[in-house]
Amino acid sequence: ACGGSPTMAHNIDEVEEITAMSQGLVLNIGTLGNELAAMIAAGKKANELGHPVVLDPVAVGASELRTEACRRLEREVQLSVIRGNVSEIKAIATGSGSTKGVDADQLDAITEDTIEKVVDKVKHLSDQTGAVIAVSGAIDLVVDSQKAYIIRNGHPMMARITGTGCMLTSLIGAFCGANPNHILDAAAAAVCAMGVCGELAYQKTIQADGGTLSFRTYLIDSMSKLTIEQLNGGMKLEVR
Repeated sequence: ACGGSPTMAHNIDEVEEITAMSQGLVLNIGTLGNELAAMIAAGKKANELGHPVVLDPVAVGASELRTEACRRLEREVQLSVIRGNVSEIKAIATGSGSTKGVDADQLDAITEDTIEKVVDKVKHLSDQTGAVIAVSGAIDLVVDSQKAYIIRNGHPMMARITGTGCMLTSLIGAFCGANPNHILDAAAAAVCAMGVCGELAYQKTIQADGGTLSFRTYLIDSMSKLTIEQLNGGMKLEVR
């Protein structure tokens, strides 16, 4: 919908070849099986070619398997962006967490009262990993070691459909693949675009008296039709 052309390659015998044909790599541990070696091989190939690598640490902290997989990916691949909800990012930072499956724990939620403290911690994590950190939630953060974008776009209905986090990670991968020399700004633009489309989709859903399935369709429609004027006019962005 945003103009990317994804190929979902999992087999270790082809991932390096597919990665070499691509402009960016997204690693998603959502259905983690025996693909970790393939992820590492693809990541190393992307590093060799100078392609952005985006990691979605789905439900890290929920099991030792997922936590160790993320540790290995951090050690063996230079990541450009790590995108997760606040509980997943907390688990990455501390090695443990209160992840509720793929959902963030409400105790970890970013609020206006906690945002300054969270930004400082996420900046420290970016400095440790060398990656831009994108934290999604009611308030989104896109942060490197020096600069933080605080984004207040989106709608709560986005949390009621399956896959919006993975959609956002892939969107970041596409934006960073198109702008490899501007990873922080590209990731922030992707997060803003997703949030603006969520708002547009909710408006259309209400007008149609629809539910979550309608919302999902309108979300993808809104992304496929998003204009630069809508993005610039709709983004709610603060820099710290």
